[in-house]
Amino acid sequence: MLMRSPSLLRYGIYGVFSVSLLWAASIGFGQSGARAVDSARLRQAPADEWLSYGRDQAETHFSPLRQIDATNVSRLSLAFTSDTESSAGNLEATPIVANGVVYTSLAWGELYAADARTGRRWDPEIPRTPEARPSMCCGAVNRGVAIYNGKIFASLINGRLVALDAETGKLVWSEQTTDPSSDMTITSAVRVVKGKVIVGTAGAEFANRGYFSAYDAETGKIAWRFYTVPGDPSKPFEHPELAEAAKTWTGEWWKAGGGGTVWDGMAYDADADLLYVGTGNGAPWNRMYRSPGGGDNLYLCSILAVKPDTGKLVWHFQTTPGESWDYTSVQSLILADLNIGGRARKVIMQAPKNGFFYVLDRLTGEFISAEPYSEVTWATGVDPKTGRPIEAPGVRYPEGSVVISPGSAGGHNWQPMAFSPVTGLVYIPGSNNSRVYTSTPDFVPQKGKQVTGVQMNSFAEGISPAGARITNKGNFLKAWDPIAQKARWIVPQMGGFSGVLATAGNLVFAASDGRLTAFSADKGEKLWEGPVAPGASTPITYSLDGKQYVGVLAGRGSAQAPSKFYSFALDGNTPTPR
Repeated sequence: MLMRSPSLLRYGIYGVFSVSLLWAASIGFGQSGARAVDSARLRQAPADEWLSYGRDQAETHFSPLRQIDATNVSRLSLAFTSDTESSAGNLEATPIVANGVVYTSLAWGELYAADARTGRRWDPEIPRTPEARPSMCCGAVNRGVAIYNGKIFASLINGRLVALDAETGKLVWSEQTTDPSSDMTITSAVRVVKGKVIVGTAGAEFANRGYFSAYDAETGKIAWRFYTVPGDPSKPFEHPELAEAAKTWTGEWWKAGGGGTVWDGMAYDADADLLYVGTGNGAPWNRMYRSPGGGDNLYLCSILAVKPDTGKLVWHFQTTPGESWDYTSVQSLILADLNIGGRARKVIMQAPKNGFFYVLDRLTGEFISAEPYSEVTWATGVDPKTGRPIEAPGVRYPEGSVVISPGSAGGHNWQPMAFSPVTGLVYIPGSNNSRVYTSTPDFVPQKGKQVTGVQMNSFAEGISPAGARITNKGNFLKAWDPIAQKARWIVPQMGGFSGVLATAGNLVFAASDGRLTAFSADKGEKLWEGPVAPGASTPITYSLDGKQYVGVLAGRGSAQAPSKFYSFALDGNTPTPR
């Protein structure tokens, strides 16, 4: 039975909430077999489902399913596709699967739900074009939804956080998490920890001050907020950590916001009861304009560990002190237990934009190691005792221009990496790239315009001041040994890879150039590929009725590349869509 839900017409981005939802009766909601998704189940992360952004709260993007493995993946073929009818835009969401239903967000915060066996769906045919929007750095993208106690939670590009009834799609509550008059947006996936919905912000390029917040999952009321940079020191600081942070800033940084937005990576350790959050770049990028007397500028480009009940800071580690290059540390965070130097260590791992792969003690924040995973010229290394990067001469471009690697695209960006406890390897979708950084003369921040303090027309494929061509050396999928801190295998790819999925079947899945590809996790050998639309996000895997599926969201919402959810299984029999 299909049924309309009139309440969906009233909410969403700028007054319209576009949602594709399959009616509950046809997908099994409300039946006695449906399992509640609560804190215990999120912590358990059952193998047959994909209940959160990284499948588990450690954000490994690893599945213990092994029905599809390196010996039979060549038999993988299309089981079904489901049209999402997404508006035009890039897809960056990792779908979730619970109780036989796949949920995901699309461009412009549209939401989609469908039967995970067949891909059937319902679309209320709501107009998808917004009447107005805030200024955006990098498109109207959204990286995913969360499920908890019968509700689906999603953030919208205009800063709203919404909760929908997972069965009917009816709006339960909606909260504005940002100042509607600002150019602050939300692009990150939301997480649920201990009954609180955790959401960050985006928009450091538009004179904003970053923060992340916790909202009560049942009521939508704010529980706490953590600002990542201090505000005007003539006024009381919102929480005590900011008093210490202010000592690392100079000048009148707060007038241009300061930056530090939280637009991606998070993870949670239930045993330690620590929520880990990555923070973003400075505003302006150029520290000369942001903090003219120098300073590390906490908590930009940092990993923060906070208590999820209160938001109280336990420890922090800054990957790029005093950053001036858009070297965000919001890239995916992964928790793992490793044996390092004969000692069992509980670690957190990250490959941020700055090109170094970091391994930290996740209980204390102690630096363990860091080595370059991509081409790095801005620093000659990382101090093995302090974890502080050793900057190369002249990289801060106070006058004139400098060419450095990585550029502002970063060695690794939003695409999630994966960790396999079977191989002990981290799989990084990254790139080698450079950029010309040139200070903007007579810089003055302006509302609605990017306040980087860097001339924006000098990208990696441009011409350097000396006339030499700066070449993007290409993208890669790299299997990284986090203990030895070196690559075990590399697959080059000029088109760039999506986010990564690893499985216990000795497989790694990633999409590129309109193909979903399976590699052997131990050796990087290409074992299978299948066609999908260009513009794929991060693949997932799940099991229903004893059958394992591999799914991926792909497309750009255009006539040439319509957005679809693709699901593959062994010996599938659905013709590939054209």
